[in-house]
Amino acid sequence: MSMNQLELNKSVKLQGQTVRPFGKRDKFGYLFGDLGNDFFFLLVSSYLMVFYTDVFHISAAAVGVIFLIARLWDGFADVAWGRFIDSRKTTINGKFKPWIFRMSLPLVITGLLMFVHIPGMSDGFYLAWAFVTYIVWGTLYSTVTIPYGSMASVITDDPVERTTLSTWRTTGSLLAGIVVGVIAPLIVFVDNKIDANRLFMAAAIFAVLAVACYMACYKLTTERIVAPDLPKEKGHFSKSMKNLLKNKPFIWIVVSMLVSVLSSLLVNTVNTYLFKEYFGNAGALSMVGLVQIISMILAVPLVKPLVKKFGKKEVASTGLLIAALLYLLLFFLNDLTAIQFIIITGVAMFAFCFFGLTSWAFITDVIDYHEYLTGFREDATVYSIASMTRKVGQALAGGIGGVAIAAVGYDSTVQVQTEAAINGIYSLSTLAPGVLYLIIFLLLGFLYPLNKQRTNQLPIDLAEKRKLIALANESKNGN
Repeated sequence: MSMNQLELNKSVKLQGQTVRPFGKRDKFGYLFGDLGNDFFFLLVSSYLMVFYTDVFHISAAAVGVIFLIARLWDGFADVAWGRFIDSRKTTINGKFKPWIFRMSLPLVITGLLMFVHIPGMSDGFYLAWAFVTYIVWGTLYSTVTIPYGSMASVITDDPVERTTLSTWRTTGSLLAGIVVGVIAPLIVFVDNKIDANRLFMAAAIFAVLAVACYMACYKLTTERIVAPDLPKEKGHFSKSMKNLLKNKPFIWIVVSMLVSVLSSLLVNTVNTYLFKEYFGNAGALSMVGLVQIISMILAVPLVKPLVKKFGKKEVASTGLLIAALLYLLLFFLNDLTAIQFIIITGVAMFAFCFFGLTSWAFITDVIDYHEYLTGFREDATVYSIASMTRKVGQALAGGIGGVAIAAVGYDSTVQVQTEAAINGIYSLSTLAPGVLYLIIFLLLGFLYPLNKQRTNQLPIDLAEKRKLIALANESKNGN
């Protein structure tokens, strides 16, 4: 048993209070956090664009522009909020989770407003309503997700348990997918068309569930690692940014995550049009959600043993290569039935899960590596930069998705789409993820430097450096 594991099995002191050791309570609490996040995130990524085009009758290209502007703004909000949290002192309840408690209710209320449809208003009103509510929701989303994501690195410092924590987080997203991916299509569609009233009803249900999940996350998790306060001198933020540019693991993992988000959200957006127009069966989206859930359920118990034996980088990159090849195969098999398409994408989803289930553990490794390089513990700052990069991916996905759907000829004002538009939608749903997953494989497999051996050595090197810094400070204070 490692020194880290021995320490985790003991109670520790945090601001004079005895803190229980890391365990399943923390894992369940962290699961609830992403469960709450993804109730609305998946609803928005899957149905908001269709709601805007088919209910508000905003052009797909205009929706793409809204998504692009909003996500770029959210990226800056992430960084500002992350730096703000890092500059706050740790309370008896921790540095990060109190913000989840404070900001969750405003977040879900704004989420509800996005799906409000007031009949008989002008096109300009609907466009303005969409723009304002979406911008505000995205900004408030940062105030919850930045502290939530940052706290993973202070719940435990054990590399294996961090991988497990990442898996539990993704499991929370999986459970949200059960509701949004399987049940939501059965609620929100009437006669193969989106229904505004039913969509708002679904959003209201998710709002209540999300708040309950955030409160569970707050009550069940415990922050154990307390970092020294950041220096107050002017220009420290600029110095942090320069240091991040020297952090090769940080650069390549955030680029990989950017491309991953771009691909996943693009698929979510286009799939709605794919099954509604190409396969003529919007209800089959429920089966897609179910297959995705089954894929994750099968992958979850395999992640920890495979990572322990081969390493995160090695396992994740192999899965990405398999997923890329399967989507590229689908591009050429364009005469499949909906069921055949779903089966093949299900295998690709299973392979991709090994990157998705470990992605947040990569970020905790990067945060440790940043401290190893600089001597400063800046969890929220590092996480917020990574989150900002993901928001850029979301911006590109929304913008490219809207423009691409419009480019292939989709027209929400007609009852039947042209054959060229339908075939174009199929191409978008297969070729785009295939190429993008292949790019992530190359980035992670050949450029990301933290392989299994280096990742396992990092906590040991970091502990030694902390001791040296502590001894130097003691010596300085003694003089």
